[in-house]
Amino acid sequence: MNESLMNEGRTLSAILDIGEMLLRSGAEVMRVEDTISRLCSAYGFLRADVFTITSSIILTVHLPDGNVMTQTRRVRDRSTDLGMVAQLNNLSRKACEEKLSLLELQEETKKISERKPLPLSVSLICYAVISAAFSVFFGGNGRDSLTAAISGIVLCLSIGLLNKVRINIVIENMLCSAITAFAVSLLVKAGIGMHPDKIIIGNIMLLIPGIQLTTSLRDIFNGDMIAGLLGLSEAVLKALAIALGFAFVLIGMGG
Repeated sequence: MNESLMNEGRTLSAILDIGEMLLRSGAEVMRVEDTISRLCSAYGFLRADVFTITSSIILTVHLPDGNVMTQTRRVRDRSTDLGMVAQLNNLSRKACEEKLSLLELQEETKKISERKPLPLSVSLICYAVISAAFSVFFGGNGRDSLTAAISGIVLCLSIGLLNKVRINIVIENMLCSAITAFAVSLLVKAGIGMHPDKIIIGNIMLLIPGIQLTTSLRDIFNGDMIAGLLGLSEAVLKALAIALGFAFVLIGMGG
Protein backbone atom coordinates (compact mmCIF):
# COMPACT_ATOMS: atom_id res chain seq x y z
CA MET A 1 0.00 0.00 0.00
CA ASN A 2 1.49 3.36 -1.02
CA GLU A 3 2.00 6.24 1.37
CA SER A 4 -0.79 8.35 -0.12
CA LEU A 5 -3.35 5.59 0.33
CA MET A 6 -2.22 5.04 3.93
CA ASN A 7 -2.63 8.75 4.72
CA GLU A 8 -6.10 8.77 3.21
CA GLY A 9 -6.98 5.72 5.30
CA ARG A 10 -5.79 7.46 8.46
CA THR A 11 -7.77 10.57 7.54
CA LEU A 12 -10.88 8.47 6.99
CA SER A 13 -10.37 6.79 10.35
CA ALA A 14 -10.01 10.18 12.10
CA ILE A 15 -13.26 11.37 10.51
CA LEU A 16 -15.01 8.20 11.63
CA ASP A 17 -13.72 8.80 15.17
CA ILE A 18 -15.68 12.05 15.25
CA GLY A 19 -18.78 10.38 13.81
CA GLU A 20 -18.57 7.57 16.34
CA MET A 21 -18.22 9.99 19.25
CA LEU A 22 -21.22 11.96 18.02
CA LEU A 23 -23.35 8.83 17.76
CA ARG A 24 -22.23 7.55 21.16
CA SER A 25 -23.09 10.94 22.71
CA GLY A 26 -26.69 10.84 21.53
CA ALA A 27 -26.54 12.90 18.31
CA GLU A 28 -29.23 12.21 15.75
CA VAL A 29 -28.29 10.20 12.65
CA MET A 30 -28.72 13.15 10.29
CA ARG A 31 -26.17 15.17 12.27
CA VAL A 32 -23.68 12.29 12.25
CA GLU A 33 -23.98 11.71 8.52
CA ASP A 34 -23.86 15.42 7.67
CA THR A 35 -20.76 15.98 9.80
CA ILE A 36 -18.94 13.02 8.25
CA SER A 37 -19.89 14.10 4.70
CA ARG A 38 -18.70 17.68 5.26
CA LEU A 39 -15.40 16.53 6.75
CA CYS A 40 -14.82 14.14 3.85
CA SER A 41 -15.42 16.96 1.39
CA ALA A 42 -13.08 19.28 3.31
CA TYR A 43 -10.28 16.70 3.29
CA GLY A 44 -10.37 16.12 -0.44
CA PHE A 45 -12.54 13.06 -0.95
CA LEU A 46 -14.57 13.35 -4.13
CA ARG A 47 -17.67 11.60 -2.80
CA ALA A 48 -18.78 10.21 0.53
CA ASP A 49 -21.63 7.74 1.06
CA VAL A 50 -22.52 7.33 4.72
CA PHE A 51 -24.98 4.87 6.23
CA THR A 52 -25.61 5.17 9.96
CA ILE A 53 -27.85 3.34 12.37
CA THR A 54 -27.79 3.38 16.17
CA SER A 55 -25.05 0.74 16.37
CA SER A 56 -22.97 1.12 13.22
CA ILE A 57 -21.46 3.58 10.74
CA ILE A 58 -20.48 2.54 7.21
CA LEU A 59 -18.52 5.07 5.16
CA THR A 60 -17.44 4.69 1.52
CA VAL A 61 -15.40 7.42 -0.17
CA HIS A 62 -14.12 7.99 -3.70
CA LEU A 63 -10.47 9.05 -3.77
CA PRO A 64 -8.99 11.60 -6.21
CA ASP A 65 -6.96 8.84 -7.92
CA GLY A 66 -10.11 6.88 -8.73
CA ASN A 67 -9.86 4.31 -5.93
CA VAL A 68 -12.70 3.59 -3.56
CA MET A 69 -12.22 3.04 0.17
CA THR A 70 -14.68 1.77 2.79
CA GLN A 71 -14.42 1.73 6.56
CA THR A 72 -16.97 0.69 9.14
CA ARG A 73 -17.30 1.48 12.81
CA ARG A 74 -19.27 -0.60 15.34
CA VAL A 75 -20.88 1.50 18.09
CA ARG A 76 -21.71 -0.68 21.08
CA ASP A 77 -22.98 1.83 23.62
CA ARG A 78 -24.82 5.15 23.55
CA SER A 79 -25.47 7.78 26.16
CA THR A 80 -26.59 11.41 26.26
CA ASP A 81 -23.80 13.99 26.39
CA LEU A 82 -24.93 17.14 24.63
CA GLY A 83 -21.82 18.97 25.81
CA MET A 84 -19.63 16.58 23.84
CA VAL A 85 -21.95 16.88 20.83
CA ALA A 86 -21.52 20.68 20.92
CA GLN A 87 -17.72 20.39 21.18
CA LEU A 88 -17.56 17.95 18.27
CA ASN A 89 -19.78 20.22 16.18
CA ASN A 90 -17.42 23.13 16.85
CA LEU A 91 -14.42 20.96 15.96
CA SER A 92 -15.96 19.84 12.67
CA ARG A 93 -16.74 23.44 11.69
CA LYS A 94 -13.22 24.49 12.61
CA ALA A 95 -11.74 21.60 10.60
CA CYS A 96 -13.81 22.48 7.53
CA GLU A 97 -13.06 26.21 7.70
CA GLU A 98 -9.37 26.12 8.65
CA LYS A 99 -8.45 22.75 7.07
CA LEU A 100 -6.69 21.37 10.12
CA SER A 101 -3.90 18.91 9.47
CA LEU A 102 -4.56 15.26 10.24
CA LEU A 103 -2.39 15.45 13.36
CA GLU A 104 -4.22 18.56 14.60
CA LEU A 105 -7.59 16.91 13.97
CA GLN A 106 -6.55 13.81 15.89
CA GLU A 107 -5.20 15.85 18.80
CA GLU A 108 -8.35 17.97 19.05
CA THR A 109 -10.52 14.84 18.92
CA LYS A 110 -8.41 13.19 21.62
CA LYS A 111 -8.78 16.23 23.89
CA ILE A 112 -12.56 16.07 23.61
CA SER A 113 -12.68 12.30 24.19
CA GLU A 114 -10.47 12.58 27.29
CA ARG A 115 -12.31 15.44 28.94
CA LYS A 116 -13.02 14.78 32.58
CA PRO A 117 -16.57 13.82 33.60
CA LEU A 118 -18.43 15.65 36.32
CA PRO A 119 -17.10 14.92 39.81
CA LEU A 120 -19.11 12.34 41.71
CA SER A 121 -20.06 14.90 44.36
CA VAL A 122 -21.65 17.16 41.72
CA SER A 123 -23.57 14.25 40.19
CA LEU A 124 -24.87 13.20 43.62
CA ILE A 125 -26.07 16.73 44.37
CA CYS A 126 -27.76 17.01 40.96
CA TYR A 127 -29.57 13.69 41.35
CA ALA A 128 -30.69 14.59 44.88
CA VAL A 129 -31.95 18.06 43.98
CA ILE A 130 -33.73 16.99 40.79
CA SER A 131 -35.42 14.02 42.49
CA ALA A 132 -36.58 16.20 45.38
CA ALA A 133 -37.85 18.92 43.05
CA PHE A 134 -39.87 16.52 40.89
CA SER A 135 -41.31 14.85 43.97
CA VAL A 136 -42.63 18.19 45.23
CA PHE A 137 -43.79 19.14 41.73
CA PHE A 138 -45.98 16.04 41.54
CA GLY A 139 -47.57 16.62 44.94
CA GLY A 140 -45.11 15.32 47.53
CA ASN A 141 -44.48 17.06 50.83
CA GLY A 142 -41.23 18.00 52.57
CA ARG A 143 -40.61 14.53 53.95
CA ASP A 144 -41.24 13.03 50.52
CA SER A 145 -38.76 15.42 48.93
CA LEU A 146 -36.12 14.47 51.52
CA THR A 147 -36.72 10.79 50.83
CA ALA A 148 -36.57 11.42 47.08
CA ALA A 149 -33.25 13.20 47.52
CA ILE A 150 -31.80 10.24 49.44
CA SER A 151 -33.12 7.68 46.94
CA GLY A 152 -31.84 9.90 44.12
CA ILE A 153 -28.35 9.55 45.58
CA VAL A 154 -28.85 5.78 45.71
CA LEU A 155 -29.92 5.87 42.06
CA CYS A 156 -26.82 7.85 41.07
CA LEU A 157 -24.51 5.42 42.86
CA SER A 158 -26.23 2.37 41.37
CA ILE A 159 -25.94 3.82 37.85
CA GLY A 160 -22.24 4.48 38.36
CA LEU A 161 -21.64 0.99 39.71
CA LEU A 162 -23.55 -0.81 36.96
CA ASN A 163 -21.85 1.29 34.28
CA LYS A 164 -18.55 -0.21 35.41
CA VAL A 165 -19.98 -3.72 35.04
CA ARG A 166 -21.02 -2.86 31.45
CA ILE A 167 -24.18 -4.94 31.26
CA ASN A 168 -27.02 -4.54 28.77
CA ILE A 169 -28.53 -1.06 29.07
CA VAL A 170 -32.10 -2.38 29.38
CA ILE A 171 -31.10 -4.72 32.21
CA GLU A 172 -29.13 -1.89 33.77
CA ASN A 173 -32.18 0.38 33.83
CA MET A 174 -34.30 -2.37 35.37
CA LEU A 175 -31.74 -3.06 38.11
CA CYS A 176 -31.27 0.66 38.85
CA SER A 177 -35.00 1.20 39.19
CA ALA A 178 -35.33 -1.92 41.36
CA ILE A 179 -32.52 -0.81 43.69
CA THR A 180 -34.06 2.67 43.96
CA ALA A 181 -37.54 1.27 44.64
CA PHE A 182 -36.08 -0.94 47.38
CA ALA A 183 -34.40 2.11 48.95
CA VAL A 184 -37.65 4.09 48.78
CA SER A 185 -39.60 1.28 50.40
CA LEU A 186 -37.12 1.04 53.27
CA LEU A 187 -37.15 4.81 53.81
CA VAL A 188 -40.96 4.91 53.84
CA LYS A 189 -41.14 1.98 56.27
CA ALA A 190 -38.60 3.82 58.46
CA GLY A 191 -41.01 6.75 58.63
CA ILE A 192 -38.91 9.24 56.67
CA GLY A 193 -41.13 9.41 53.59
CA MET A 194 -44.94 9.33 53.48
CA HIS A 195 -46.07 8.84 49.86
CA PRO A 196 -43.96 6.30 47.92
CA ASP A 197 -45.69 7.11 44.63
CA LYS A 198 -44.73 10.80 44.86
CA ILE A 199 -41.19 9.85 45.83
CA ILE A 200 -40.70 7.29 43.09
CA ILE A 201 -41.98 9.56 40.34
CA GLY A 202 -39.22 12.00 41.26
CA ASN A 203 -36.67 9.22 40.71
CA ILE A 204 -38.31 7.93 37.53
CA MET A 205 -37.92 11.33 35.86
CA LEU A 206 -34.14 10.86 36.02
CA LEU A 207 -34.31 7.55 34.17
CA ILE A 208 -36.88 8.22 31.44
CA PRO A 209 -35.08 8.27 28.03
CA GLY A 210 -36.83 11.44 26.87
CA ILE A 211 -33.97 12.81 24.79
CA GLN A 212 -33.45 9.47 23.06
CA LEU A 213 -37.16 9.26 22.29
CA THR A 214 -37.14 12.77 20.82
CA THR A 215 -34.00 12.05 18.79
CA SER A 216 -35.46 8.85 17.35
CA LEU A 217 -38.65 10.65 16.32
CA ARG A 218 -36.56 13.36 14.70
CA ASP A 219 -34.63 10.69 12.78
CA ILE A 220 -37.94 9.26 11.53
CA PHE A 221 -39.14 12.71 10.42
CA ASN A 222 -35.80 13.27 8.65
CA GLY A 223 -36.32 10.08 6.63
CA ASP A 224 -33.88 7.86 8.54
CA MET A 225 -36.54 5.26 9.20
CA ILE A 226 -34.32 2.34 10.21
CA ALA A 227 -32.25 4.34 12.69
CA GLY A 228 -35.35 6.10 14.04
CA LEU A 229 -37.28 2.88 14.59
CA LEU A 230 -34.27 1.25 16.25
CA GLY A 231 -33.87 4.22 18.59
CA LEU A 232 -37.59 4.32 19.31
CA SER A 233 -37.64 0.61 20.12
CA GLU A 234 -34.69 1.00 22.47
CA ALA A 235 -36.32 3.95 24.25
CA VAL A 236 -39.58 2.01 24.71
CA LEU A 237 -37.70 -1.03 26.04
CA LYS A 238 -35.84 1.17 28.51
CA ALA A 239 -39.10 2.73 29.72
CA LEU A 240 -40.68 -0.71 30.17
CA ALA A 241 -37.60 -1.94 32.04
CA ILE A 242 -37.77 1.05 34.39
CA ALA A 243 -41.46 0.44 35.09
CA LEU A 244 -40.92 -3.28 35.66
CA GLY A 245 -37.99 -2.68 38.00
CA PHE A 246 -40.06 -0.43 40.25
CA ALA A 247 -43.16 -2.62 40.00
CA PHE A 248 -41.47 -5.90 40.93
CA VAL A 249 -39.93 -4.47 44.08
CA LEU A 250 -43.01 -2.54 45.21
CA ILE A 251 -45.31 -5.51 44.68
CA GLY A 252 -42.87 -7.84 46.41
CA MET A 253 -42.66 -5.50 49.42
CA GLY A 254 -46.39 -4.91 49.55
CA GLY A 255 -46.21 -1.38 48.13
